[in-house]
Parts: sequence; C-alpha cells; structure tokens
Amino acid sequence: MRIAGARQHGGPAGTAGQPPPEASARRPARGRGTWIILGLVAVLLAGVTAAATYMFVSQRNASTGAGLRPSGIPANISTSTANLMQLSPIPGVRAPAFRFTDQHGHTMTLASLRGKIVVLEFMDPHCTDICPIVSQEFVDAYHLLGAQASKVVFAAINVNRYHATVQDMAAYSTARQLNTIPDWHFLTGPLPALRTAWRDYNILVEPTSPNTDIIHSSVVYFIDAKGTERFLASPMVDHTAGGTAYLPLAQVSDWAGGIARLAEDLARPAN
Repeated sequence: MRIAGARQHGGPAGTAGQPPPEASARRPARGRGTWIILGLVAVLLAGVTAAATYMFVSQRNASTGAGLRPSGIPANISTSTANLMQLSPIPGVRAPAFRFTDQHGHTMTLASLRGKIVVLEFMDPHCTDICPIVSQEFVDAYHLLGAQASKVVFAAINVNRYHATVQDMAAYSTARQLNTIPDWHFLTGPLPALRTAWRDYNILVEPTSPNTDIIHSSVVYFIDAKGTERFLASPMVDHTAGGTAYLPLAQVSDWAGGIARLAEDLARPAN
C-alpha cells in the first residue's frame, strides 16, 4: 500500500485516506460556487435564446403581416396599394349632409351630388405640407379614370378658418391645377358650418395662426352614388431633412391609381 502517497494527499499519520477537516469544509463551498456559476450561465443562455426566438418570430410575423390583405377591398385594388392607402371599408354608413360654396361661388350640397361617386377630402388652402400632394394625386386619378370620369366628383372641405373665402378656394385650386378636373369643388362656408362638417366626418382641426399650416386630419372618404360612405383612406407624406414635404413619385402614382380604381369600382352599375 502506498501509505506515503496516501499521507501526501491526506493528512497526518493515522488519518491516511481522509481529508483534513478544513479540506472537507472547503470542497462543498467550491461545489456550490460551481453550481451557482453554471446556473447563471444557464439563465443567460435561456435569455439569449428567448430573445433570439422573439426577434425571429416578430420578423416573421411582420413579413407575413405585410402581405395580409384587408377584408372587403375590391379585387381591382392590389394588396400593396390597399396597405399603402390604409384602405378600409365603411359598411352602410350614410354620409353626413353639408351645404357649402365652392371655388366658383356655386352653392353645393351633398344631396346635389347624388348619382355620382364622391371622393371627399379635407384641405387647407394655405397648406404647404400634405394637401398639395393629395391634390396631385386627385389630378392624376382623374386622368386615369377614362370613361368613368364623368361619374366621379372630387371635392374637399376647407379646414382653415383664417383662409375661408371663395377667393382662397379658387386661388388654391388654380395653383394646384385642380381646376383641370371638370367636377372639382373646393368647399367653404361660415365657421359654424365648417365645424359641423369637421365633427360629422371625425376630422380633428387645430388652428395655429393665420400664416401657418393648420394641423388637421387628412382622410379621403369614398361615397357612393346613393350617398353612403363606402371606404376610408389615410393619405401619407414624408419630409426631407429640411422639413419639406414630399412623397416618392412611385407612391404618388400608386395612390392615384388606387383612387381611380376604387372610384371606378363604385361607379359600376352593380355598386
């Protein structure tokens, strides 16, 4: 038997093969430390795995969601265009009545437009942000309508209390070439009547000052020939680093095409 060896690794003579008391106390301490470290590593690994899984699932869901098609959208509107326009159907809601004066000084009511499709927006004639872009989309949409153009009215209700005269509506319509649309009407009137329309169509309007753009909701209502709201879209805009509003030409084109195709679909006799 290798006693020397045993004594070398153990303790004094007579305790060969047994660790000294202090060694017995230290070994469990080292064991607990090891298990604590291993436990922390396991928790960290679990956290990293969970985070990676969450990111993967989120990205997959986002990619899948981008291809989802909103329900109730006509077949002639692509999924990408519907998503770009944030297009949603409005089932069977009667469009609120209004009575205003257009840029030519003509009195217009919603009832007077019965029998035609009405593409209705809310615009600021003093706007330098999103309104000019939507105006361009309206002009382009009209030229895309073709044979259905005579069945579609493009209209906007003023949101600027400081620029509310017929002359203001006419100046903006001319500057943005909206008057090239034969059935274009930029509508204005007394502030109480405007406020009623804003409320009825759920348009938020926050006046700032006479010489700045009005903060307001920008939405497009599609109203059918019977005076019923059918669809709602939400125009969009980007800005340069200097704050200038713009939208890529491809998106302006998509918007114009979407407006025209939706109006065409509503103008068909079956609708």
